[in-house]
Amino acid sequence: MSLNPEPAAPKEREAQHLAPKSYAEATEAPADSQINHRPAKENSGAPEAATTTNGLAERPNGASQSTKRAKPTPAPIEPEKEQYEGSGQDDSPKSPTRKGHKRHSSLKSNGSVSTSSRPSSRSQHYIYHEHKNGNGGLLASIEPSEDYNRQLRVAKKEKPAKKGELVHGRKAGAGWTASKIRYAPLNVPLQRRLQTLVVLMHTLSVAGLLAIFFLACGVPLLWPIVLPYSLYVLFSHAGTDGKLSHRSERWRRSSIWSLFASYYPARLHRSAELPPTRKYIFGYHPHGIISHGAWAAFATEALGFSQLFPGITNTLLTLDANFRIPLYREYALRMGLASVSRESCEALLTHGGPNGEGMGRAITIVVGGARESLDARPGTFRLVLKRRKGFVKIAIRTGADLVPVLGFGENDIYDQVDAKTHPWVHKFQLLVKKIMGFTVPLFHARGIFNYDVGMMPYRRPLNVVVGHPIKVMQQEQPDREYVESLHAQYVEELERMWNEWRDTFAPARTEELKMVE
Repeated sequence: MSLNPEPAAPKEREAQHLAPKSYAEATEAPADSQINHRPAKENSGAPEAATTTNGLAERPNGASQSTKRAKPTPAPIEPEKEQYEGSGQDDSPKSPTRKGHKRHSSLKSNGSVSTSSRPSSRSQHYIYHEHKNGNGGLLASIEPSEDYNRQLRVAKKEKPAKKGELVHGRKAGAGWTASKIRYAPLNVPLQRRLQTLVVLMHTLSVAGLLAIFFLACGVPLLWPIVLPYSLYVLFSHAGTDGKLSHRSERWRRSSIWSLFASYYPARLHRSAELPPTRKYIFGYHPHGIISHGAWAAFATEALGFSQLFPGITNTLLTLDANFRIPLYREYALRMGLASVSRESCEALLTHGGPNGEGMGRAITIVVGGARESLDARPGTFRLVLKRRKGFVKIAIRTGADLVPVLGFGENDIYDQVDAKTHPWVHKFQLLVKKIMGFTVPLFHARGIFNYDVGMMPYRRPLNVVVGHPIKVMQQEQPDREYVESLHAQYVEELERMWNEWRDTFAPARTEELKMVE
């Protein structure tokens, strides 16, 4: 029995008084029948792709079957001949199964003409039936509708080209424009370029001067100079004798340091006047990565230290190892730097001055040291201070007053690897600090010609605030209770300064002042 409601055999058509059926109609009959007999669950909520409003199959020429035609039972689908579905649950074309890619008609095609069923205006896909195989089965393929193609073009940011319209290729340099790295423009003012140059020279001073020394060691003609100089560097005590014999006021007041300070820019603020008849120990907080704020305020006259504190000779202290680096030690000594060792501190505060006993002298110690540099991150203000009491004992022995200093913005000019996300890196840095006495923080900031990648500090404000002095009574052997009392007063003054000026100089902070150690 034929599956078609309309008989195809000539004798059966004559018995029902029907006209003979053409060959084209006979080949199309299975397609119409199979489309009409598709289960209703496959396209729920949408009209059949190949039916009209009365449920009849549309032929390519628009002719339709009789409205009284009975709906036959659909033929079972064999496992290897399963049909493609028109759409998935999200109205997107559903990928065929692995078996669905097999074209059974590739070897058994009888060469029948491809036919298509045009959907209604609400349909989303066109269904084409092509190539009837030897068993009478049909293969179906799906062509997305124009709406679906238009959505794909919008998703790919492509516009359909009109007839006669030029189609452009991709825009050259679009990737550079969308890059996250912001490059400096060519029309940067000369003053800003000079500021960058001076900061770069200071940042690379250790590596650059050491490289020049090793280059000189490779020239045999310079050996008569290099060898005696090397011995002089090893046995010199210029960094610890407290005489400041290499200090050059002309070099400290040079205009290049004005460029250095205006790069950020940096400013020095005074809370109270300091009489030149006393000795002082300035405690600078925080250390930051390289302590640019301490350099600008206390190693140079760019911020006007001698104007704010007349009659006081200040000396910035650094590691004693820096005075064993050839050529760099000369650079540091000219700037008036000295060693942070106990011998150097006591020598500076007990010699010199108007009376030869250190009156009018001051030293600046970055109290947190290299350990504090590992916690230097933008928006934070973490101090390593709880167990740092050596500077208090030196103040008691020499009779120097304690002056706390807060460098707002010191931690903001560099980014650093977070210890919480990279704990093994932090442990390695602490190991290096324990063995070598210094550490190497993994930091980055901006570059020379860009604003996002490099070792140059960011252009962010530095505000160095000098607090009120804490009076100290001199003792040859510091009493433990007195040391604890002065340390508590020092911490209290730091907290007062923070509470007073945090909203002015640290409005973008992410946390408050913390004493981590």
